Amino acid sequence: MAPRPYQGLGAPLAQGSGNSAAVKALQHDLRALGYLRQGIDGAFGGGTATALRALTWDLLHNNGASTGNDGPAPVAMSSLNRGAVAQVTDSVDPGLANCIADLMANDSVTKLPSSDDAVAANKTAMEALRAMLGTKAPPPFMAAMVRQESSGLHFRVPTPGDDDNYVVVGLDRNDDAAPDAITSRGYGLGQYTIFHHPPRPDEVTDFVLDPVRNVGKAFGELRQKFDKWVAGSVDVADDRTSEHPLLTNLRLCRFAPDDKRFLHDCKNCAAEAHKLEIERGTPCYPGASFGYQPTQYYLSAVYQGVPDRADFLCDWPYAARRYNGSGINSFHYQTRILLNLLIEPPFAGS
Repeated sequence: MAPRPYQGLGAPLAQGSGNSAAVKALQHDLRALGYLRQGIDGAFGGGTATALRALTWDLLHNNGASTGNDGPAPVAMSSLNRGAVAQVTDSVDPGLANCIADLMANDSVTKLPSSDDAVAANKTAMEALRAMLGTKAPPPFMAAMVRQESSGLHFRVPTPGDDDNYVVVGLDRNDDAAPDAITSRGYGLGQYTIFHHPPRPDEVTDFVLDPVRNVGKAFGELRQKFDKWVAGSVDVADDRTSEHPLLTNLRLCRFAPDDKRFLHDCKNCAAEAHKLEIERGTPCYPGASFGYQPTQYYLSAVYQGVPDRADFLCDWPYAARRYNGSGINSFHYQTRILLNLLIEPPFAGS
């Protein structure tokens, strides 16, 4: 295998490095390895530096275990260090350069897929989502969530200055004791999340590469949140408990299953709901001890014209929030989903 452009350089690659060909090759490989969120543009900026810190943290500490319940990775990244990395770093010296090249050549390290025609692949993915009738969760809600999760993209679309055509990946860092560690990754259109890295080959084939299977997984996850995390066996949603204290049974839809609008008329439900104005400090639900605040993921806490989730005659607004977990970020997420419902094109049956 020919040396990578970032190997054999006279000086380490670091933030601000001007060797665009070497940086672009490095970014390509960091994307393929699942450490760079986006961008193959030859400019060594903060995103590339953050990706290197995550990679070198894994080479020192990632033993292949999952931070969730989805089983181990196919290989322990720490077993592939072989003395190349002694500490977390955001620059590339010769030892790390050789290590990254070795990871790219190692078939046990699963690589993320890319697309030769990202525009067509993304169009096909969204058409498949909109054609998903008879699902266990409402397609309009999933479309609104996809708009928030991935901007409706399964693959990044290259531009004249950016070669990135890899699958969209979301990188979460939720370990305060290890801020450089990526604790989970969401993949593709539906940002279906796994908690080990690298992914197993069957996972790449199943839902990382295939957008239809990816969204199918997301549908299943949303239905599970509806069944078990709103007023179910795993947890309850505080916003739903506060707004509907007398309700015991979950509400699947205002329409009967034999009505063509069943699970498909969500845009009209959102349009008919009372609209809320949310600003910094607005309680997240009646009686909440905390209010909307900017966070690292949501820089603004101001929203206008938000459909009131309490006016929906179903419990999908609460399930959509629990899809994103709990806490303040989940309320931002829910608010964005409700706003997205208003701008989604009508679905068949609505």
